[in-house]
Formats: sequence, structure tokens, C-alpha cells
Amino acid sequence: MQSLSDAVDARIAFTTAFRLHPAGVAIVAAETSEGLAGLTVSSLASVSVDPFAVSFSVTSSRGSAGAVLGADTIGISLLDARHVDVADAFARPGAPRFTTNQGWTSFESGEPILRDAHAALRCVIVETIAVGSSTLVVAEVLETRLGSSTQPPIVYRDRAFHTLT
Repeated sequence: MQSLSDAVDARIAFTTAFRLHPAGVAIVAAETSEGLAGLTVSSLASVSVDPFAVSFSVTSSRGSAGAVLGADTIGISLLDARHVDVADAFARPGAPRFTTNQGWTSFESGEPILRDAHAALRCVIVETIAVGSSTLVVAEVLETRLGSSTQPPIVYRDRAFHTLT
């Protein structure tokens, strides 16, 4: 039987390992019946090229995450160094979102994306899988829009956004 202190030590080791593992940054957003909703994710991954599919995880099914999970389609903006403030705003509850100065636009079908994102994906959620207290989302990519960014990428590591040079 594992002691409570062993379980706590294992949790700390696991969370520290991934806190120190750099990850790309994206914003997942949707037009919902209650308005625009979105959140910053650092778990976006390519899953398949036939069909085009991505995955990401959310740690809650409430608030912005719940609204996005309930949407028919979503827009995913892949971020670079210009977007640190936007990524931070979408990571903090109550921070200003979808403001004019953040530079939002949308696909013709309505999914919100950042106008100057180096890439944007229009997706439909095809599966959600409950994993403990989180939800793994698999989404089919319906459309990809490429931007022309020459900006360096950003990564999320150790609870902060960092620009790679």
C-alpha cells in the first residue's frame, strides 16, 4: 500500500516533470449560444493526417472550457511572440478576452481566430474522453489558414510564457 506521503511525492514529481517540459501555445475559441468563449492551451498536438486531426486537454468542464466543449465547431489559433499578452489573458479567469486590440477575426463560418496567428485551424470536436479530472478532446480539422509570421515562437514552461530566439 502506497503511503500518503509517497502519493504526494509522486504527484509532485509528475507535475514538476511536465511543468518543466516546454510546450507550444494556442488559443481554442468558439462562438457559443452565450457569446464568445476561449482558453489558452499548451497541450495541442497533431494526431492524424488522414483525416486531419488534433487533440488538446482541458482541466475543467465549467466556464470557458465548458462553453468550448459544448460548441459545434472551434477555432484554434497557434501563437507566436506577438501573442504573449493574449495567451496570458485567456489563461486567467476574468481577464479581458476578445477585445478589439487583441486582433480577433473569424473564419467565414464564424469560428473566432486571431487575425495575425501564424496558423489557424477550423475544427469540429469528434470525441471527448474523460481522464480523471480532465477531458481529452479530439477534433477533426476542417480548414487550415496559414499566416505570414516571422516572429519567434512562444512556449509555456514553468508557469510562464517564454519567447524562443
